[in-house]
Amino acid sequence: MKNILAFTALLVATATYAQKAVCCSPTTEFAQLASAEEFRSSHQIPKNVTRQKATGAWVEFATPDEKKGRGYLIKSATPSTQYLFVYHEWWGLNENMVQEAERWAADLKGINVIALDLYDGKVATTREAAGELMQSANEVRIRNIIQGALEYAGPKAKVASLGWCFGGGWSMQSALMSNPQAVGCVIYYGMPEKNPELLNDLNCKVLGIFAEKDKWINRKVVAEYEQAMNDAGKAYETYWYNAEHAFANPSNPVFDEVAAADARAKTLEFLRGVF
Repeated sequence: MKNILAFTALLVATATYAQKAVCCSPTTEFAQLASAEEFRSSHQIPKNVTRQKATGAWVEFATPDEKKGRGYLIKSATPSTQYLFVYHEWWGLNENMVQEAERWAADLKGINVIALDLYDGKVATTREAAGELMQSANEVRIRNIIQGALEYAGPKAKVASLGWCFGGGWSMQSALMSNPQAVGCVIYYGMPEKNPELLNDLNCKVLGIFAEKDKWINRKVVAEYEQAMNDAGKAYETYWYNAEHAFANPSNPVFDEVAAADARAKTLEFLRGVF
């Protein structure tokens, strides 16, 4: 009974948060950047990645809008109620991102890792297509996907989130939606939440990974987010790297191996500490 009541409270809190957040959200703000040619051209076409062996499987789950959501799930070798929700870049849940989810699962023992598909199966291979997908992504639908994933994980689940670029912003929104189940949030060069009122609902610490050469998620944007976090009395860590946007993606031509390795080490330490 306690679990049912707690989960009901979670759903109510999630719905309330969604009503407050959909209008003028940071994820919408980030998506609008795709209308600028400079922003689109700054994203290098990722190299194709071929995996030697799959360690997870595609799963479907019900969503509150009476549709189906899907994700790529790598289950813990031992039964676990701990989950890492992984959020893809503006390209969609492509093979590169699936492999990335598998890499995190290999390093995080005892944790289920699920890469959520926020585009409902659509994947871009050009900048123009990626921009169109990101701009046309429906906020309400994405929140339904995340809520469906939370229900799939179950009322006892402890959930951390991790995302890059477009998915970085959704990682933070996911943490806000999954309160009180949220245990940690990692944003890689995504648009953070800057509204102190909404941040009052945050139940976990946030790790931010940002790039000095990123013209959009820059020092000014991050300073506004940090001020909002301070105003809301929330805990966070921020690290800056002398690198380009998307520097941590191994399939990206601007991949910075040294910076990515350091950021990954900090992220692993953070995630291991929150579970």
